[in-house]
Amino acid sequence: METSLLADVLRHLEALVAFDTRNPPRTIGTGGMFDYLCAQLAGFDCTVTDHGAGAVSMLAVRGRPKRVFNVHLDTVPSSPAWTADPHCLRITSDRAIGLGACDIKGAAAGLLAAAAVTTGDAAFLFTTDEEANDARCIPAFLASDHGFAEAIIAEPTQCEAVLAHRGISSVLLKFRGAAGHASGADALHVSALHQAMRWGASALDLVEREAHQRFGGLTGLRFNIGRVEGGIKANMIAPAAEVRFGFRPLPSMSIDTLHERFRSLAAAGVVEHYEETFRGPPLPAGDIADAERLRLDARDLADALDLPIGNAVDFWTEASLFSAAGLTAIVYGPGDIAQAHTADEWVPLDQLATAAETYRRLLDT
Repeated sequence: METSLLADVLRHLEALVAFDTRNPPRTIGTGGMFDYLCAQLAGFDCTVTDHGAGAVSMLAVRGRPKRVFNVHLDTVPSSPAWTADPHCLRITSDRAIGLGACDIKGAAAGLLAAAAVTTGDAAFLFTTDEEANDARCIPAFLASDHGFAEAIIAEPTQCEAVLAHRGISSVLLKFRGAAGHASGADALHVSALHQAMRWGASALDLVEREAHQRFGGLTGLRFNIGRVEGGIKANMIAPAAEVRFGFRPLPSMSIDTLHERFRSLAAAGVVEHYEETFRGPPLPAGDIADAERLRLDARDLADALDLPIGNAVDFWTEASLFSAAGLTAIVYGPGDIAQAHTADEWVPLDQLATAAETYRRLLDT
């Protein structure tokens, strides 16, 4: 690849990393970074939309494309473990280091560099709410009369096309008990914390029974109890308990059916509240019976675009939202997910170069 194109990628990445798009606190506005993006995209019609709560999107269109490239530009918060300013890009002999460099501003920089040296039809959708667990930008775009049939969603995939990944569901589960002295004969059964623990043990057993399930190289059901709260002290029966858990199903699994199974594990009358707080469908999304057919459609697209095909992944992406809306969606971008959300986050220079060259090639066709 031409050195000059990589130099442009790094110049754009330096500018993008310098913009503070940490999410939370969800305070991203319509100026600043979006003014920069518009200024770099000569010949594109750019529309910036504020969806509230720091969710801002920009659709940039040149010509009449049928494919849209999507990149989220919000990042996770930085941590004290960073060894230097996270918003100042550092470049070594083999990597670019900065908050969001891997997840996933490096892809945005590559698209900007590729757009400047091509004239073909192109469409970019930049968003800022992927890290918020409150999707606004993508649903609003998909609800519009957008006219696109294909979508390439940027996430760190080491410059391979990912065709399938798990879904995700997060749950708030509340148990009710009866307050009392811990010496009571009924303490074993009326404690909300005891009910929560029994439920947790049953849930773990359920997940282990699903270990044999397979789809596209993925295995089993991912599950995590992330937080348990309740009770007052050791000699008092807990009148209430709260469990926050999440699971990540295969595309061949029904999220609604899994909710029914998890809820049914609790004893009768002890569940006070069961609420799904976030849901992201798997990729491909749609009817379970169609999952393999949709994955093959995505494989055909990757083959047509001459993209190397990688393995299915365990992490969730917004590609599934595009898939659920009927677009053929694949995930592609520079970087390794192992570097995302870490201190001193970095992306390899050779992958930035590969991604930019791929974008250039696709925008020229």
